[in-house]
Amino acid sequence: MTRKQGKNSSFVKRHVVGALALPVFVAYIYYLPPWPYFMALLAAVAVLALWEFYVMYRVPLKLYLPGIIIGAALFYMSCCYPEYFFYGVFSGLFSLLLLRLFLAPSPSGSMSDIGPVATGFFYIAVFLSYQWLLRTGENGLEYIFLLYISVWLSDSMAYYIGTYMGRRKLCPSVSPNKTVEGAIGSVAGGVLGAVIVKNIFHIPGLSVSRAAAIGIILGTTAVAGDLIESMFKRDAGVKDSSNLIPGHGGVLDKIDGFLVAGPALYFIVRYF
Repeated sequence: MTRKQGKNSSFVKRHVVGALALPVFVAYIYYLPPWPYFMALLAAVAVLALWEFYVMYRVPLKLYLPGIIIGAALFYMSCCYPEYFFYGVFSGLFSLLLLRLFLAPSPSGSMSDIGPVATGFFYIAVFLSYQWLLRTGENGLEYIFLLYISVWLSDSMAYYIGTYMGRRKLCPSVSPNKTVEGAIGSVAGGVLGAVIVKNIFHIPGLSVSRAAAIGIILGTTAVAGDLIESMFKRDAGVKDSSNLIPGHGGVLDKIDGFLVAGPALYFIVRYF
């Protein structure tokens, strides 16, 4: 298979998987109650993304399995018992340090072992928990759809505009294929998604101008989230976080923009 044929095959897989999964995903979010269904979905995504992150960084098995367990516990605590979150962080990090201290034969490489595990706690488990806080707040269903549709359109428009119109590199040392034009497309997609959701759901207190402003922020944070994951992948020397989703890479590849945009939208809705 030539390189062009391989690229076309990946392109087809990407759209077939998306077309099959999207209606199921929308129905799941819209019709099922947040507890336990949305919580279960987020927990599964958190565990899979943590696993990909730790394997990507070649974290030793004796650390990444406890890391996933601790990360899942911190995710649940951040969602359901935020008042105890800092106790959980202390307990989790202390447990991780003790495991590295007593299970490894040498102190050499301890920081390179512990660093990715601890980073995964916050970058994945904690950032993802803001989607639960958003979903269970006032007009939570509507704002979750605003988040998902805005970031999805942001990613799509960044991809197509960057592919066919991109000329100026955005951050070549981190992601050579990202362009300034693609980033502008991302912002435009965020605005379009937010305005569409505002008009479909008629969210109280959300004007067109406010929706557009939120869309700008979501489109911008989606680009930042994509670049952050690209930074980690380039550091780890991998192209995708995994091959779990045909044509799309891994779970972490699909949620990178949401990891940053989710907390951003939560803070906007909660405090502004």
